[in-house]
Amino acid sequence: MRTFLDSVRDTLGKARHVVVFTGAGMSAESGIPTFRDALTGLWSQYEAERLATPEAFRRDPALVWGWYEWRRLRALQAQPHEGHVALAAIERHVGRMTLITQNVDDLHERAGSREVLHLHGSLHAPRCSRCGQAHALSTVWPGEPEGGRRLAPPACVACAAPVRPGVVWFGESLPADVLQRAAAAADDCDLWITVGTSGLVYPAAELPQRAARAGAQLVQINPQATPLDDWYAHRLRSSAATVLPQIAALLHEPG
Repeated sequence: MRTFLDSVRDTLGKARHVVVFTGAGMSAESGIPTFRDALTGLWSQYEAERLATPEAFRRDPALVWGWYEWRRLRALQAQPHEGHVALAAIERHVGRMTLITQNVDDLHERAGSREVLHLHGSLHAPRCSRCGQAHALSTVWPGEPEGGRRLAPPACVACAAPVRPGVVWFGESLPADVLQRAAAAADDCDLWITVGTSGLVYPAAELPQRAARAGAQLVQINPQATPLDDWYAHRLRSSAATVLPQIAALLHEPG
């Protein structure tokens, strides 16, 4: 009797262009709290929506920068799990793979994935709040990290304006170039795999539907049901760290 994994293995083996779309559940398995779960300790007195806006940064840049630097350090302390490593292995096996993520950490890159599109930006790619100049950051926190600690942002080397976190805030559009590349991948792929996301946030939620309309096979890996289940030909209620290594292992077995 053919199993779900057999079907996915066969589809992967024939795929010309695979797109993997990951969300918060992927990073949560490495111990990185989700956006709202990150408001712990002294940060619990704040609302995420009131810290993650351009207005909040203009009003209190040290508060917002301190929160994001605290989150960045926690992300750096986390390690890629077996699912991250498996995706990098699958990428090496298939003809072409594009990895689109809603996560702002760098766990996919540290696991070895090469073509990663960050729809919501990255904690590790800050830029000037005025001129947009990219800014390099040390991986070392200046002193012991504490929840609720204010930390003045560095000044831009080009115009001296405060450097801001490189993430997409409430009220901001997704980066146009990244969204365009993600849409092009959705139109071109013949296999789309969603991992660890409910797929509710637009415009990102439109991408798997776009892939389906273009004729791609859709696979979903998520512990819980999602409102977009009906779009997927294959659905597996499991965690990324459990099932992705099984899929990667199958690619090395005879069909």
